[in-house]
Amino acid sequence: MSEVLAIVVFLGALLVMLGSGVWVGASLLACAIIGMELFANSPIGASMATTIWGSQSSWTLTALPMFIWMGEILFRTRLSEILFKGLTPWMSGLPGGLLHVNVAGSAIFAAISGSSAATVATVGKMAIPELRKRNYPEKMIVGTLSGAGTLGLLIPPSISLIIYGVAVNESIAKLFIAGIIPGIVLALMFMSYVAIWGLLKGRNIETERFSRRHKFVALKDLLPVMILILSVIGSIYSGLATATEAAVLGVVGSLLLSWLQRSLTKDTFRESLFGAVRTSAMIAFILSGSTFLSLAMGFTGIPRGLAEVIGGLELTPLMLIACLTVFYIILGCFLDGISSIVLTMAVIEPMVRAAGFDMIWFGIYLMVVVEMAQITPPIGFNLFVLQGMTGHDMGFISRASVPMFLIMCLAVAVLVWFPELATFLPSAM
Repeated sequence: MSEVLAIVVFLGALLVMLGSGVWVGASLLACAIIGMELFANSPIGASMATTIWGSQSSWTLTALPMFIWMGEILFRTRLSEILFKGLTPWMSGLPGGLLHVNVAGSAIFAAISGSSAATVATVGKMAIPELRKRNYPEKMIVGTLSGAGTLGLLIPPSISLIIYGVAVNESIAKLFIAGIIPGIVLALMFMSYVAIWGLLKGRNIETERFSRRHKFVALKDLLPVMILILSVIGSIYSGLATATEAAVLGVVGSLLLSWLQRSLTKDTFRESLFGAVRTSAMIAFILSGSTFLSLAMGFTGIPRGLAEVIGGLELTPLMLIACLTVFYIILGCFLDGISSIVLTMAVIEPMVRAAGFDMIWFGIYLMVVVEMAQITPPIGFNLFVLQGMTGHDMGFISRASVPMFLIMCLAVAVLVWFPELATFLPSAM
């Protein structure tokens, strides 16, 4: 009975505060303090200090601000223009035409950003005006951008994968490498949808023809970006660098790339640094709150009790994954991806390990499911970014994103059916 009361108190306090617009990190801390006051005898101040210090002093976390800064630097460069210019000759002849640039450009930027919202904003600011100029349907422009932008959570270096790795004490390097093949597969699924649409309904779209020479000349625009991606990911896979060291390499490379593009000024440098500090501080605040809330919930026995209840249901691994998928989709309607991960891992991790799942595989599965939260109203971050960029109402953007949501559901099924997609490369490191 006390566990049921504790669940009601925790959920009630959290929903009230989140619904009132209180910061996520502050809401988690406040819920933890309420729970400690009501259900534990441990001194709150000492427990909070020890727990928060422990959560923030992890060496693994040092990769986080570095990768965020790397993305912030490139977000302020001419990268979107360069990507569009370099990809256009290669994509224009495919069924669906330049809509493929939305997907391919998002996949490439995801590999140097780690942020879903930054991916949508960077690719969208160049692609939307160009596609509108060529009379592509607005629904397809918005839909492909919202879906492909989520690749920033899956394709390394992913900020969410770093958070997950810290939460479950798994190798960040292996998680990064594990995300490569599933990320490519999901991007190809998006492109297949665009190609099918192009064959069925896109016959009236004007397509530009480029010579083979023009295509190879365009590669020079993509070459510096591809070298940066291969340097970061290759150094991790080969064992030459840890995730943190690769992050530093990425920052140096992005500074060099922006300097070569003549977009590195004193103002852009300062803005990128401040942006990275703000984002890193926000994530650190959320991590602190979730860690302390996990401790408070531990005192009440909620994680253990829920694990026992679910264990008593004798769910098969497939049934457990199906239930978790529905759970995270519903949770994603109210919380962003990072908050969903840090808030649930204290309860989810024990039952997932008990079911015998590989935690590297589960991390990739979780990224795909959390990606759905980026395009589910009312809290889908990608939807808000696109609303600001396109001027459409939330209903239109949500409807345009439905096909991409369904494709991600299919991607979850593929990942469950073929777990080797996520486990092959890490095992070969």
